[in-house]
Amino acid sequence: MPTLKKRHLEQYLRQRFGRGTELLSYGRIGQESSESDLKGFGYGKPIRVTYRMGGQVRSVVLSTMSPGPFGHEHPADRAQAMLMDYDTYGKLPRHVKAVDVGAFAGDGSLFSVADAREFFVLIEWVKGQSYHVDFERLLAGGRLRTLDRQRAGALARYLVSIHRVKQRDPALYRRRMRELIGHGECIMGLTDSYPDRYRFIDETLLRSIEEACNRWRWRLRSRASRLAQVHGDFHPWNILFRAGTDFSVLDRSRGEWGEPADDVTSLSINYLFFSLQRSGRLAGPFEVLFRHFWDRYLEASGDHHILETTAPFFAFRGLVIASPLWYPNLTISMRRTIFRFVQNVLAAERFDPAMVNRYCLE
Repeated sequence: MPTLKKRHLEQYLRQRFGRGTELLSYGRIGQESSESDLKGFGYGKPIRVTYRMGGQVRSVVLSTMSPGPFGHEHPADRAQAMLMDYDTYGKLPRHVKAVDVGAFAGDGSLFSVADAREFFVLIEWVKGQSYHVDFERLLAGGRLRTLDRQRAGALARYLVSIHRVKQRDPALYRRRMRELIGHGECIMGLTDSYPDRYRFIDETLLRSIEEACNRWRWRLRSRASRLAQVHGDFHPWNILFRAGTDFSVLDRSRGEWGEPADDVTSLSINYLFFSLQRSGRLAGPFEVLFRHFWDRYLEASGDHHILETTAPFFAFRGLVIASPLWYPNLTISMRRTIFRFVQNVLAAERFDPAMVNRYCLE
């Protein structure tokens, strides 16, 4: 990625927001500075920019994407992601707003689309603490609070509210199911990112999961009436809580519309993931939150058909959390448990939230 120079950033801000705009500070989040240039920032290293405009001090986050696997290899791949972020962030309730979308020229200056090499998206700065901090507290032995239940319930109700917005487009639903299998960020991109062999994980195992997921795609592809407004990457690190149950969400992915099971599995598998680290099974506070989240979602949505659509989405998220690339420090035993969960869920006709520990057994 290019070096972010102060003069280029000031020039961009004045072009975008007016000649009187004054850059106050910028830097990686938590390391703001008004002095040094930043090299190598990119995917996973957003920059907080603070400026004064018309007498008001404002902060935004400058986010980019680095080249890499998962469908991000080409400049056009990364440009598509930035343009989609700008187009969709503001349409989802509670999502932080995208303020602008632009590009870097060859000399590192910002904004000129004609000379663009890489794109970026500028989003508003929102205070809050990542939801995963609550998970870490419970993992370290913290007690379950009433607020923990309230937050899980609030997230379930939020998903119900956005999933009620439907779109009638059979071709788009089929595309989303197709992308679940073949998109670089999804199942095939993940299986391709695994080593050729990693202990018990080999090509035969990964291929069998891909094949099972494709059978599920053929089973689900005609359920176009389920196409709904989704977040698309609804995991704890993309949820910012403030006091109580007030929260914002970040980084919706892969478009506005999809299968509601995508969001529900993305969050709920993390209750299992952290519980496996704490107890070796779904138990204790994480089991309470897992069941509370599922119960509230099913009760409020009335969508019990979602239990017939979760399997390939759990497989997608399971491939993420079992990945030696994404989570290099997991024990082999825990990776085995995650793969057993994935295989058993794929083999079941319908997911039962009460049977998670049975899915984790041989």
